Amino acid sequence: MPVFRRRRGSRPRLVPELDDTALGKVRRRVETCWDRGSLDTAVMALMKDVIDDAGEDWDRKAHRLRVLASSAGRSLPGIWRQHNPRNQGALLLHAWSDLLLAGERGSTIDLDATRETCRLAAELLPGDPTPWTLHMATLRLERRPSGELSPIWREIKARDPWNREAHLQALGYLSPDECGSSGQVLDLLDSVRSAMPPNAPAAGLELAALVRSHHRAMAPGGVTALGAGEFWRRPDAVKVLDHAAHYWPGPGYLHHAQALADLNLLAYALIKAARPADAANTLRATGGVATPWPWNTEGEPLERFTDHYRRATSAD
Repeated sequence: MPVFRRRRGSRPRLVPELDDTALGKVRRRVETCWDRGSLDTAVMALMKDVIDDAGEDWDRKAHRLRVLASSAGRSLPGIWRQHNPRNQGALLLHAWSDLLLAGERGSTIDLDATRETCRLAAELLPGDPTPWTLHMATLRLERRPSGELSPIWREIKARDPWNREAHLQALGYLSPDECGSSGQVLDLLDSVRSAMPPNAPAAGLELAALVRSHHRAMAPGGVTALGAGEFWRRPDAVKVLDHAAHYWPGPGYLHHAQALADLNLLAYALIKAARPADAANTLRATGGVATPWPWNTEGEPLERFTDHYRRATSAD
């Protein structure tokens, strides 16, 4: 199972699998199938194996499903499900593909059918939080009342208390941009802050909330944006950055599947907070692996990442 490792002197690159080399091999095969418009049995077996091999590492399973759903387009998940209607991985990939497509403008995805797919997947593997997380994501897309999300959230927490994907979905739903408020975001953070292990898969939740809050502060432009630099000098922001900058870049400290995504987020925040030495240390720890968000908020993500990464590694 791949884990985060420090790599020095690597060429900056944008790869959806991050450091999951097994997933990367399957992704490339899937994309070749998509180009041909067909799905052969060998590729179906590869997808099944890479999903099953995650075992009960639910964070890695979710990461692999998301990457494969993004790479497979609309038709391939449906073909795999038709061939394997009782395969939990096929059902989840189909549901995740629905979720991605439903977020596109003009989508006609039937999310009630997606939730039924999630229900079937949950029956096949009752201990897996992933079907419940996808179910919650569909409710978020439709801006459904919080009373509908609450029982789904409890099902997720009962199976995987620090599920990264679920916590980020909850953060998005509760944000002022969607169905909640700044106060509700603070309530979410307060509910997990004291109990969550410092290197849990959802460890980046508070930092993600801070970066999104920073973006909201910057959005109006003008004088408001000019004062947004003070945001990172707030005591709560300084505390989060101090802890993360000290611990996260250490080899092996973050070991969840999307650790490199959290390091990208940290590097970005440290740059915005005008902490160049800490940012450089964190960028070096990424080994040159970039993620679209949050770099894409200011232009082409690989270009933005590369500019900072090369300066950070110029002395190596």
